[in-house]
Amino acid sequence: MVASSATAVAGLSTAEVTERQRRYGSNELPAPRPPSVTGRILTQLRDPLVLVLLAAAVITALLRDLSDLAVILLVIVLNTTVGVVQEIRADRAVAALRRMAAPAARVRRDGADVTIPAARLVPGDVVRVEAGDIVPADLRLLEAVRLSVDEAALTGESVPVARDAGEELSAGTVAATGRAVGEVSRTGADSALGRIAALVAGQPRRATPLQRRLAGLGRVLAFAAAGLSAVVLAVGVARGQPLGEMLLAAVSLTVAAVPESLPAVVTLALALGAHRMARQAAIVRRLPAVETLGSVTVLATDKTGTLTEGVMAVDRLVLPDGTEVTLTGRGYDPEGSAEPAAGADTRRLAEAMVLCNDAALAAPGADQPLWRAVGDPMEAALLVAGARCGVPADLRERLPRVGEVPFDATRRRMTTVHRHPAGGHVVACKGAPDVLLAPGGPVRIDDDGRRRALDAAAELSRAGYRVLAVAGARRDESGAEHDLDLLGLVALADPVRAETADTVAAFREAGIELVLITGDHPATAAAIAERVGLTAGPARVALGDDAAAADLRTEVFARTGPEQKLTIIGRLQHSGAVVAMTGDGVNDAPALRRADIGVAMGRGGTEAARQAADLVLADDNLATIGRAVREGRRIYANIRRFLVYALSGGTAEVLIMLAGPWLGLPVPLLPAQILWINMNTHGLPGVALGGEPAEDGLMHRPPRRPGQAILGGLAARIAITGTLITAAALGAALLARHAGGPWQSVLFTVLGLAQLGVALAVRVRGGRERNWGLDAAVALSLALQLGALWLPWLRDLLGTEALSLPQFAAAAGFAAVPGLVTLLLVRRRRGAEQAGRPVAGGRTPYAPPVATACDEGATTPEGGVR
Repeated sequence: MVASSATAVAGLSTAEVTERQRRYGSNELPAPRPPSVTGRILTQLRDPLVLVLLAAAVITALLRDLSDLAVILLVIVLNTTVGVVQEIRADRAVAALRRMAAPAARVRRDGADVTIPAARLVPGDVVRVEAGDIVPADLRLLEAVRLSVDEAALTGESVPVARDAGEELSAGTVAATGRAVGEVSRTGADSALGRIAALVAGQPRRATPLQRRLAGLGRVLAFAAAGLSAVVLAVGVARGQPLGEMLLAAVSLTVAAVPESLPAVVTLALALGAHRMARQAAIVRRLPAVETLGSVTVLATDKTGTLTEGVMAVDRLVLPDGTEVTLTGRGYDPEGSAEPAAGADTRRLAEAMVLCNDAALAAPGADQPLWRAVGDPMEAALLVAGARCGVPADLRERLPRVGEVPFDATRRRMTTVHRHPAGGHVVACKGAPDVLLAPGGPVRIDDDGRRRALDAAAELSRAGYRVLAVAGARRDESGAEHDLDLLGLVALADPVRAETADTVAAFREAGIELVLITGDHPATAAAIAERVGLTAGPARVALGDDAAAADLRTEVFARTGPEQKLTIIGRLQHSGAVVAMTGDGVNDAPALRRADIGVAMGRGGTEAARQAADLVLADDNLATIGRAVREGRRIYANIRRFLVYALSGGTAEVLIMLAGPWLGLPVPLLPAQILWINMNTHGLPGVALGGEPAEDGLMHRPPRRPGQAILGGLAARIAITGTLITAAALGAALLARHAGGPWQSVLFTVLGLAQLGVALAVRVRGGRERNWGLDAAVALSLALQLGALWLPWLRDLLGTEALSLPQFAAAAGFAAVPGLVTLLLVRRRRGAEQAGRPVAGGRTPYAPPVATACDEGATTPEGGVR
């Protein structure tokens, strides 16, 4: 349909353009003012755990313990640097949206057609758009000739949408076919891209579950360390010990009680996890996001390109006699097959699909590893289907087109006429089934045949397919669109990825519920959700307009826009869920930023989505998220493993300093000895624990409760292990004192060796991997602990005495007890978990807010052929 007046439009004058540029500004998205580097650094330093480390640095500086001071400062600088760098990278989302705008535009000004930078467009400009162009601003169409627009980046719609004169085009969409002339209606921040950019900029980064848990832990440890140190100081002074000496001991105990290597352990564990995930096609943009995956309880997934391949493909053909032909293959690759093998009727249908077609296929090349569509993706899918049915590639050359009646939104069909080399003409027609099969329409068919064909088309539509009817004829004259024979029905869809169903099942087994959020048609979305096993029965569907009031058990949200996706994610988070969101389009960017973890498609996604996300999938494969979730759970388990180890040792040191004086040991440990043990045991072995492999069955457990503290379920284990270490160390010291031996050095030795034994006891056992780094770290720490007894300069520094071999053997025997008991308890606990028995202090499964069962009577909105 053409509006002839547009071609005569002279366009704006230079004076009008100048005035409108002054009024409306540039056709660019406003760049937000980034935070200063100083502000970013101060934000990182306000973290409670970092504040504890800063306090520890001040204390160690006062004690002139330069080695500990250097380590603590290094950890602070490392964490702050990583955090600032990741923030800067994450804030590029809006910049990516600006880059999506078309670089140039063909515009009519002062009566002449000129090409200008798109940034110089103003409302009222007359712009020309052709197939392949990015729409440079929001336009109101004046002319539209066979125009279809790919709006997937903005709406999630999986197929191009026909647009006609009088309708609107949004900035950032792509003209797939045809040509158009439009008047600019909105530019810059007022355009569709600008509104989405504002949504992205308005979504602050949420602290990850790990960050929230560590912040709470930091506050608890800070208050506990200060309180206990005050008690030690008061007890010592009350027993007549010198104030200066006890003050030094209390300050040393404060440092010892705080696991200052925890940030280093977390950073290393996250960095190792990011490296492992990168090798599995998952690129991490924010380090805390690595662990967040292990906390996910709900995965809100896009459809196109995530559950599906992101291409159009013919899945099946239905011949007039009801015979179904299933086609197999991958993407737009012509290689494939038809089952049953293509016969004469199938071949005739396939030839008509190829002839009535304006698309082409581009073979793989150096910059394009896969076959791709040139032109309308739906027509490209018909070409591929023809090739899989055996139609030769040169058919359109052998049967040249001599006439056509193009598709338009009113006729809803396309007809082409081709000259046959043997004489006569071949007519091919495709369109909506209700149009081609309507009484008085172009297809000659009896009432029974019409009913059967329409029923078959309706059934395919309910299954989520886009359905076309194809007709044709061979005649002497070149007339078209009358007395055509129905050749069959074509069912097109975006094919489900081969591995999607298994991946969805794996997520459900891991206790992660899936929600499908898409801009596609409700019937299509519901059919895909049921096909991949996302629902246990008929899908519970809600439209985007109803997102704010929809039941949280809804499994499919269709026809959703950017604001509605934000509403859905926000409601899930408010209900207590930890939400991961996948997406690939510009319309997904705000929700990716809002989610606890945003996952973007790296191969087929937009740059805006990638920059807004925390994780980018290089292979666009949902199964990669499953592997990343496993990695996140491994990291969290290792952080908790380290806390059991480090806090058990810290608890033992506090108990020894509190109980020792009451047992006749005036000053159980000197400040330098406390610091040495703390650095030696919590340093290398503690960091190495962050690299432990994943336990067996990790993905068969439910996700942890979002509100669970990081020490949830660990207090009893820490208390038991800490008490065992305390009893072993004090028992050995009392026996040595009774025998007249160097009891303080014995206590020092047992305390250090016992903690190293616990490190080996809490490690992961079984599986195919072994963390050799932990073995090396424990061996080195053991050597340093022994050096403190037998190297003269270290003895002078730490105030220790050399032990005889019998004394050392006895101390080693006492030190082995806590590790052996801990090992037995760990094995018993893991055995109970594998047997499915409840364990004291274990985790209660979290019930996600999104259920899998559907209520009786739930209805699915009906869909049809668009």
